[in-house]
Amino acid sequence: MIDLFHRLYGNTGFAFLDWRMLVMWAVVVVLLYLAVYKKFEPLLLVPIAFGAMLANLPTQGIINKPASVVRAPVSGEVMVVGAQEGQVAKLNAVEKVMPETAGDLGAESLVALLAGETVGEYGTNTLLYVMRDRNADEDADGGVLLIGDVALKASDVLVWADASGRVVSAETKVGERLTKGAELTELNSEHTGGLFHYIQLGILLEIFPPLIFLGVGALTDFGPLIANPRTLLLGGAAQFGVFATFIGAQFLGFSDQASGAIGIIGGADGPTSIFLANSLAPELLAPIAVAAYSYMALVPVIQPPIMRALTTEAERKIRMKSLRKVSRLEKLVFAVIVTVACILLVPPASPLIGMLMFGNFLRECNVTERLSKAAQNELINIITIFLGTSVGITMTGDRFLRAETLGILLLGIVAFGIATSCGVLMAKTMNVFSKNKINPLIGSAGVSAVPMAARVSQVEGQKADPSNFLLMHAMGPNVAGVIGTALVAGFFLTVLANSGH
Repeated sequence: MIDLFHRLYGNTGFAFLDWRMLVMWAVVVVLLYLAVYKKFEPLLLVPIAFGAMLANLPTQGIINKPASVVRAPVSGEVMVVGAQEGQVAKLNAVEKVMPETAGDLGAESLVALLAGETVGEYGTNTLLYVMRDRNADEDADGGVLLIGDVALKASDVLVWADASGRVVSAETKVGERLTKGAELTELNSEHTGGLFHYIQLGILLEIFPPLIFLGVGALTDFGPLIANPRTLLLGGAAQFGVFATFIGAQFLGFSDQASGAIGIIGGADGPTSIFLANSLAPELLAPIAVAAYSYMALVPVIQPPIMRALTTEAERKIRMKSLRKVSRLEKLVFAVIVTVACILLVPPASPLIGMLMFGNFLRECNVTERLSKAAQNELINIITIFLGTSVGITMTGDRFLRAETLGILLLGIVAFGIATSCGVLMAKTMNVFSKNKINPLIGSAGVSAVPMAARVSQVEGQKADPSNFLLMHAMGPNVAGVIGTALVAGFFLTVLANSGH
């Protein structure tokens, strides 16, 4: 009877629960509270939170990758073969930490893993091969492990299955020398890949962020920026927060690539943060995305104290001249010129800038109303659901609950504060040299949280003067911030994409 209950328990999700899941449930509750009850960016926080909840439950089959070919991770010699035809290579529903070298394990653990047993934090039936890197230092082996008649170096590479499946082809033999990327084994599976695996491809293949920008472009009126080009400087000033955070991340020990991905949080642009993190630091995608969207949602909380601290009562009461009417031709030419100029300057920014301006062109040309409305409504709504959920599904406890996550969250709030401050200070500086004064409050809208940051400028302005209307003026730096952040992301891709530091 006890054995029966033990087997029943082992077939339930309770057997796979760990403390990290429980902590992540608390994170999910906080995100849902902010989204539902505080109404902080609910369109994104709700899908992210729900995806995170699914990621931290033992959800059998829903996140499975399709079985596929297992390839050699390095050029070198095959030392141990654990894969046999008919063997089931199974990944637990909750991914375990997979060691990369034999030095991370003892000989007994390696033998057990190759036999399909579970060892501590490591997975079940997943270790298929042990390879020796052809370029490894022969003198620095870090110790030797004996498995049967084979002497393994601590630096020898472990090759794991990347998906649950049955081994259908295992022709690789011990002693065979292979180049990196060569086929080792083929897996077949009853699962064709879970739903969330395919949704995640929208991020991995850089599909969702550009499509979000298409919808944003279709929703955005660039008229205030065209009518008052000076506000472009305010959007540019907000990017100082990005670069300041980049330096801060390096000071904390992050790599150049990770620092670039973290720094872009200062632009307060969620899709751009996801786009850049996926390219430069995919392992940090979850905390970066959560930080970016959380601080976007907290714009009404974070920005006002900074705005009031950096301005006087008289400055907050400044009334700006009414904006001139911008013609349709001006808007169309603007979309084309920005597209061409930005892509020529920073080619890697083309997916974001191109789709942003394409969406805006659909809006302003007045002959593609159906396409414009589709981009504004159905398309952006669907992509928002998929984007948020796929970000949330990456928030597993083993990825998110790290010391570096706290560092990213702290750097994110610093980035946001610096970006807000620089926008306000740039407006004050421009007023020294300009007859037509700018209300410094609109400088805070230089962060690209559209249109929330512009609304904050409006609210703070009316607190000082209830009859003052700053919203349309604030939209200029707001949309300029979108363009600026996309360009900075392209710059980081250009400079850091191949950086090894």
